[in-house]
Amino acid sequence: MKRKAVNIKEKFTKFNDLWSPRIIAQVNNYQFKIARVKGDFTWHDHKETDEAFIVIDGELRIDFRDGSTTVRAGELLVVPKGIEHKPFAEKECRIMMVEPSGTVNTGDAGGDKTKLTEEWV
Repeated sequence: MKRKAVNIKEKFTKFNDLWSPRIIAQVNNYQFKIARVKGDFTWHDHKETDEAFIVIDGELRIDFRDGSTTVRAGELLVVPKGIEHKPFAEKECRIMMVEPSGTVNTGDAGGDKTKLTEEWV
């Protein structure tokens, strides 16, 4: 069986829409999702799981009710389960998230940026 590496940069060329995560790999029950982001997202939390944010290109600020953290290209931030947060990017930023299969991007908050379908790219 031939195995092929996933080219993350190439996967970003397959879509342009913002705040719409795409799955690029799965390990057991955990999915690796990429997204293009810009502007404000929705305040939300994930009651059942931590969420890992890895910035591939650009700069992402994650707001919390008690402050914020900036994550730059090549950096990783884990948001613990149950912690309310709101991602923001002043300019377009490319990110990867690692979370269990079936995790809704807006948690229970809902809204127009909710992506209910899981889409592979």
